[in-house]
Amino acid sequence: MPKPRTVKKLPKLAKATPLMLSGALKRFVLDNPHASADTKKATQRAVDLFLQAFGDAPVSIIGGEKAGAFRDLLFSLPASLGKRKSSLSLEKEAQRAREEGLPTLSGKSVKNHMMRLSALWNQLHQRELVSRNPWTGWNFENGQKTVRRSWTAKELALLASASWHSTSVPEQTFRLVSLIAAYSGMRLGEICTLRKEDLQSVDGIPCFLIRPHTETGWAPKTEAGTRMVPVHSKLIEAGVQVLKETTNGPYLLPGLETSKQGVRGAALGRAFSLLKTRIGLPAEITFHSFRHTVSTQLRNADANIREVWIDRLLGHEATHKSQGTTTYLTGISTANLQQTIEAINYPETAFKKIPF
Repeated sequence: MPKPRTVKKLPKLAKATPLMLSGALKRFVLDNPHASADTKKATQRAVDLFLQAFGDAPVSIIGGEKAGAFRDLLFSLPASLGKRKSSLSLEKEAQRAREEGLPTLSGKSVKNHMMRLSALWNQLHQRELVSRNPWTGWNFENGQKTVRRSWTAKELALLASASWHSTSVPEQTFRLVSLIAAYSGMRLGEICTLRKEDLQSVDGIPCFLIRPHTETGWAPKTEAGTRMVPVHSKLIEAGVQVLKETTNGPYLLPGLETSKQGVRGAALGRAFSLLKTRIGLPAEITFHSFRHTVSTQLRNADANIREVWIDRLLGHEATHKSQGTTTYLTGISTANLQQTIEAINYPETAFKKIPF
């Protein structure tokens, strides 16, 4: 009886390892001797943002749906992204921008990120590593751009007379945070994260100290954001200094919780947004408008106030950056900053008087 023929099994072909986005960046951009330093840096930034948002993935499965989701996310991110260290995820940064009414990335910035990815995909498509380029053909006009502006006296009076409906934040806390914003120009996040130790006397003048918090990782938005803001006399009248003795815990302001995303005061931002919608305030008025109002008042003040004092107070980069200006900024006296802060002025009807 003939023996059955043995059929030799062919060796299995090893599955090709898919090319990941991080690998494509390295191979076609970072390791490319012909790519300029600017191209490498900008493409790395665009890819890093994508990786933060969606994680690494094979380039072959990144299509129009993911490209569109990335575009939409970019439009929702704060314009200050990347100018400061942040421990927040991109989703949390977008949430912070919504709640605080912060300016978001411009169409030009979004387009730049998308174009860097498109250029990388052109190389991948040419080598038949992807079937198409999903990064082309997008519109970068994000609808009508809302120009945020200062408060009018009438709008402040409307806010002062409005009833408070939030159950997550006490009205006293909301009124106090608004008052501090109006008389300091500080950002919502800066106010809500003030610790008791951040209210100190400097050269005999009570001041808010805005600085990094090593225990939580919170930090000002920019290097210039680390600063000292004298306490306005109206805030002293309102009893801000007493809070150091009356508030429980390490923070200066009572009634605020830290969200799951690690943002202290997030609930206040949401409550303010609901309130402004309910009482009919326009879209261009946000909590950030207090900062706009302070900046406008100080730049139009009759008092002898220098531009660099205002920049220092608000934590802006100096308008005219030079070695001389930088040296001068470090030498601005507390008295000059106090003179600047005291130039902020509002009508009596602007704020609701409430005991703290």
